[in-house]
Amino acid sequence: MGQEILVIDDDASLRRVLEYNLQEEGYEVCTAATGEEGLEVFARRQPPLVITDMKMPGMDGLQVLKEIKKQAPDTLVIIITAFGAVDAAVEAMKIGAYDYITKPFNRAALRLTVQKALQFNRLATENRQLRAELTKLDDFGKIVGVSGKMQNILDVIRKVADTEATVLITGESGTGKELVARAIHSLSSRRAGPFLPINCAAIPPDLLESELFGHVKGAFTGAIKDKLGKFRQADGGTLFLDEVGELPLSMQPKLLRILQERLVEPVGGKGPQKIDVRILAATNKDPEAAIAAGAFREDLYYRLAVIPIHLPPLRERQEDVPLLIRHFIAKHGDNKITLSPEAQTALTNYAWPGNIRELENAVARLIIMRQGDAITLAEIADKMRGGGESRTDRVINLPEAGYSLEQLEKEVVLEALLRHNWNQTAAARFLQIPRHVLIYRMGKFGITPEGTSKIGN
Repeated sequence: MGQEILVIDDDASLRRVLEYNLQEEGYEVCTAATGEEGLEVFARRQPPLVITDMKMPGMDGLQVLKEIKKQAPDTLVIIITAFGAVDAAVEAMKIGAYDYITKPFNRAALRLTVQKALQFNRLATENRQLRAELTKLDDFGKIVGVSGKMQNILDVIRKVADTEATVLITGESGTGKELVARAIHSLSSRRAGPFLPINCAAIPPDLLESELFGHVKGAFTGAIKDKLGKFRQADGGTLFLDEVGELPLSMQPKLLRILQERLVEPVGGKGPQKIDVRILAATNKDPEAAIAAGAFREDLYYRLAVIPIHLPPLRERQEDVPLLIRHFIAKHGDNKITLSPEAQTALTNYAWPGNIRELENAVARLIIMRQGDAITLAEIADKMRGGGESRTDRVINLPEAGYSLEQLEKEVVLEALLRHNWNQTAAARFLQIPRHVLIYRMGKFGITPEGTSKIGN
């Protein structure tokens, strides 16, 4: 059965008509002949919606409304009133009634009013739950997520925050790697010290050593005074090396030495200086693929990844999207702004290639461009509604003949390996799966360089 509705009316025939019509629409209906009886039923059943006649002997609809709102403020109440008594129904809405319907009414009007009321109730309940979840996440600053994957990551953050372990955070661009680093710092005993982020990809290679390690006056042309590097500036706190995968190979041994010895030597300096810094690092590259390609030192990777944290893309934690939407609405607008169920479904189902950063920008744009406080599906960008997707944009075009899912998976694995010249690390990165999962699939399907012809078997 569907959601439960309580009908209170002293007119037995009208009560039966309402009960029949609502049951035909799939709702579960309980009834009462008086206001007093209705409150007794309400106390036992606690339905989310009550439909009550305005004029009844004894306790009238207005008194029923007041008592229900006193007991359960979130319960919705629809008032039934005679055509000539609309003023009384409007007065009822001022003290908390959701809507009213006038007698005589047709089935379509009843159905529409009830549907709108229950939809409103569902959205209000979801908003309360989302706010409650956001409150729970205060310890983690701006990290928002209730999915299993994010809860696991929050557990890791709790465990490693107040240690000196080096953490390597991986994940696609826009997944919130710096937020994780900031959360680790804020929950650590170093929280009173500085948190200093530096984007290794944004600094020209010839200036990177000076930026990181500092320099002394006269060390090179333009070095007109001593300069503290980022490692010294972050002393007593945390240094966050963002995009560490972009470090030139010539710099990597120097970083490795700092991690091992906690000593830094400025450019042109006469000796190393001791530092007290915790190192957190992040990259949107696949470290194993970079190592295989000779672009990243394996010993540096293991020194950085004492504790590895991988942030999943947003498409792999869709259940977090509604919570993130509410978070960004509160950040860029106010809590009066809502999304229609269709709009929220569209945004939840969209793949978000730019991850959380793209979602925040989309929400901010919707808030600015909205027609009213309720954002509708029509206001969502066409590509996010699925309307911009053509057949040629599809990742895979299925054959006309029927294929089993296992056959299709086998084809995809083989194609990824062929495309990357049988480099398993590169193929796994392309498929966005761990290398050991790829190896398992190869064994499962019997895929080897010598056995490629067996793929159709």
